[in-house]
Amino acid sequence: MTIKYSETAFIFPGQGSQGVGMGRDLAAAFPAARAVFDEADSILGFAFSKMMWEGPDSDLNDTLNTQPALFIHSLAAFHALGPEAAPVFMAGHSLGQLSALTAAGALSFADGLRLVRRRGELMKRAGERNPGGMAAILGVDIPTLDAVCAAASTAGEIVQVANDNCPGQVVISGHKAALERAMLGAKAAGAKRALPLAVSIAAHSPLMDSIQTEWDEAVGAAAFCEAHIPVVGNVSAQPLTKAEDLRADVRAQMQNRVRWTESVRWMNAQGVGIFVEVGTGSVLGGLVKRIVEGVLCLPLGNPQDFEALK
Repeated sequence: MTIKYSETAFIFPGQGSQGVGMGRDLAAAFPAARAVFDEADSILGFAFSKMMWEGPDSDLNDTLNTQPALFIHSLAAFHALGPEAAPVFMAGHSLGQLSALTAAGALSFADGLRLVRRRGELMKRAGERNPGGMAAILGVDIPTLDAVCAAASTAGEIVQVANDNCPGQVVISGHKAALERAMLGAKAAGAKRALPLAVSIAAHSPLMDSIQTEWDEAVGAAAFCEAHIPVVGNVSAQPLTKAEDLRADVRAQMQNRVRWTESVRWMNAQGVGIFVEVGTGSVLGGLVKRIVEGVLCLPLGNPQDFEALK
């Protein structure tokens, strides 16, 4: 099939989509993709692609490595598609926002990769300094969950909505004690399930405050420019093109929720009926189908995906 780019958005995955072997077949099939992996190895100063393709899992699942790995695979897939790929919008989930910004021309690949690597370093440090947790809550709406989190929080123990993934699937994040109270509160409010996630980092919450200044400095030092294609911001859930607007959303993302449901609904309201998930897995496509009906979601991370797209 040939897709209409005038009705298409490219979406870029975040943590949780990674797996050993990611991007290996893509690099073998497309010289443009292989060049991205080679450039990444050169920038990082070691054979990072070897770890992506051979593991072990424990190394790849360290947030220090997970974030660059997902970024590299997404940009390799994007470049393999070629310059004719011109969607009307781009968006990325959490880490994926930086992949979207780079694909949209707001950051060079080198600056984007260095920023992603720094993000992983800082978030890992924040988790060591101030351990917390995250939990997936199923079957409760956002207003109810906001109220549950407010009731479970105290002056010294905070929990809040971190990812509004899709209707009925929300991730909360914060101090472990507050998180446990919120999980109980969510069940009392009618949640079908409240599942703790296997992480010690409370992403998109005030527990990231200890590294916010360093993150702001890293974002400030990166050479942002105007995006060629509007990027729907995680925090604003609005299309952004100006460098300073993009910077502000990336800075704010560290402690604020990812408004993915709103972002997808907004793009769909502008006429987007095709969502191409650029990089690893199909997690976002599954979320999109639960947010809006009647849309086409296509993965773009392996060679066979390109045949389906073209």
